[in-house]
Formats: sequence, structure tokens, C-alpha cells
Amino acid sequence: MRTTGKLDYIEMPARGGTLDGVKSFYAAAFGWTFTDYGPTYSAFSEGLDGGFDADQAAVSKPLPVLYSDAIEETLVQVQAAGGTILREIFDFPGGRRFHFADPAGNELAVWGPARG
Repeated sequence: MRTTGKLDYIEMPARGGTLDGVKSFYAAAFGWTFTDYGPTYSAFSEGLDGGFDADQAAVSKPLPVLYSDAIEETLVQVQAAGGTILREIFDFPGGRRFHFADPAGNELAVWGPARG
């Protein structure tokens, strides 16, 4: 059975403060723990997995990330349904993904496994 469309991850910007400051806030306020992936990214798993991105090129608002085990097919379906591709499929640590805007202008991403 193919899996696609499940809300799987959320990325939130950490540009308004330092990454360490954002991590300290959520750790103190809610007891969150983090896994660092380089100097500008730290992931969390607190109900819904996610991460904070302090890279200056990161999105400026939360980014819902959906999962697909058939990412190329999903990109075609997103376009056919009226979505606008904002960033073509690219590799990242842990897999591949693309970004799109829905008809209301919301930016989302779809990720899938790395090529085998």
C-alpha cells in the first residue's frame, strides 16, 4: 500500500533568536529534547516530529511537511490539483523533498526516502 499525504513533520524558523535560545525556551517551558544536525538545525520529537531551522535561507513561518513514499508521483498530483511548485525535488540529510504552495498560498513540503 502506498503512503502519501500524512502530516509527518513541521519545521519552524529560529531566525528571530539564536537556535540555542529557542531550544532553551522549549526545553524549559515544555521539557522538550533536541537532536542537532549541524550548527543551524535542531530536531525535536514531541507528539509531532519537527525541527527548528536557524539558517537565514529558511522559511519565515512554520512549514508543514507531508510524507510520500512516491515523491515524483506526488509532485505530479500536487501540480494537477492546482498546487504551485516552489522548489523542485532536492536531496537533504535523511531523504528528498519538494516545496509547494496550495491554492490559498500556504507553503508546504513533501518528503520521501532517499533514492535507493
